[in-house]
Amino acid sequence: MSQPSTEGRGARRVIQGVVVSDRMDKTITVREDRLVQHPLYGKFVRRKTTYKAHDEQNTARVGDHVEIAMSRPLSKTKCWRLVRVLRTARLTASPDAGTESA
Repeated sequence: MSQPSTEGRGARRVIQGVVVSDRMDKTITVREDRLVQHPLYGKFVRRKTTYKAHDEQNTARVGDHVEIAMSRPLSKTKCWRLVRVLRTARLTASPDAGTESA
């Protein structure tokens, strides 16, 4: 798997994940799910890692599939930036959306 590189910055680590939180201003929380093989038993186990990423325009929403790249440290826990939104989440209608109170 080849990693894309940005001009003048060298190769940056790029991962894909799902946005699990967008409540902070200009910050999203992205969960990366992966399968790893147990070293002793050989069974494949699901592992997940969460990253905080910088989202300058606040474009990503919860449930979106996004691509994030490693960058310089932006805060104590944030050292990733949003590259692009791969797939947007389906919008679900709230139960109160189509009803009117009389």
